Amino acid sequence: MTTPRTEHLVLPGVLTAEQAAATVAGILAGQREDGAIPWFRGHHLDPWDHTEAAMALDAAGEHEAAERAYTWLARHQNEDGSWYAAYADGAHDDVTDRARESNFVAYIAVGVWHHYLSTGDDTFLDRMWPAVYAAVEWVLRLQQPGGQIGWRREDDGTPTADALLTGSSSVHHALRCALAIAEQREEPQPDWELAAGALRHAIRRHPERFLDKDRYSMDWYYPVLGGALTGAEAKARIEADWDRFVVPGLGVRCVVPNPWVTGGESSELALALWAVGESDRALEILQSIQHLRDPATGLYWTGYVFEDDAIWPRELTTWTAGSLLLAVAALGGHEATCAVFGGEHLPAGLDPDCCT
Repeated sequence: MTTPRTEHLVLPGVLTAEQAAATVAGILAGQREDGAIPWFRGHHLDPWDHTEAAMALDAAGEHEAAERAYTWLARHQNEDGSWYAAYADGAHDDVTDRARESNFVAYIAVGVWHHYLSTGDDTFLDRMWPAVYAAVEWVLRLQQPGGQIGWRREDDGTPTADALLTGSSSVHHALRCALAIAEQREEPQPDWELAAGALRHAIRRHPERFLDKDRYSMDWYYPVLGGALTGAEAKARIEADWDRFVVPGLGVRCVVPNPWVTGGESSELALALWAVGESDRALEILQSIQHLRDPATGLYWTGYVFEDDAIWPRELTTWTAGSLLLAVAALGGHEATCAVFGGEHLPAGLDPDCCT
């Protein structure tokens, strides 16, 4: 039994030490004995949100629970290196969506690197390397000639060439973490470097290579959160659509023009703001979504329809709590979280701007 470390999770107007501990306990309560972390008990698990919740546990010092989550992924990886898109309540033998999504599969690399930086456990990194390697190889088989990543394979194995900017940006982040793992293990992967560089170039210079999902806030901030856009370029992107997506005092819209703010998107935007040096605005965003907190469980409602003054949907998700804890951890200086989302020691890939 580990003792949660929550001092870096205390943030004025967001979390007290007691509230942080309650939120961590809420995520732990949703974790199954086999390590799976579904959205909530009785709901499904998807590999991306499972990993986000596990990362939050590491940020809180719950390393044993986080390791069990990653062990679940390694144990139930498909032979081709993928995972399915959804498992009922995290039961590996009860698959509810047999499609396989590229950003879901890639994200294990982010979680494994975060766990390693949190613990320094070389044995864990060695044990997880085959799963990370197989996952990245599976994802890169979906990369298109323009660098973008096809977003999924259907149930029958048919690849989808269409690419999503949000998903590809998340894959970009995952490729950089996978390269960091490979470097730590002294097993260079030059093909991955080339793939990451081509993907970054597509994200930065070729929006036409992605499906038009401009209404979604994730397409707005994910190129920043995933590390493809940095510096002045990242700040300009955030500034350009701030008024479209941010509802002062309430949080971030999921989709415009819908009057619906969500905890996950708000927390991820806060992480992106922190990454570009906008900590004050990140704090304001996190403070603005405390109306979503459920005092009884320490978890957070997924979203709020402000025109109707209604919580919707009526679900308290582990990943919403996880995204908030990760944003708070970054603002609180948690070393591993800062390194993973701040890009410290993450290879950028080969990205010659002369490419077309």
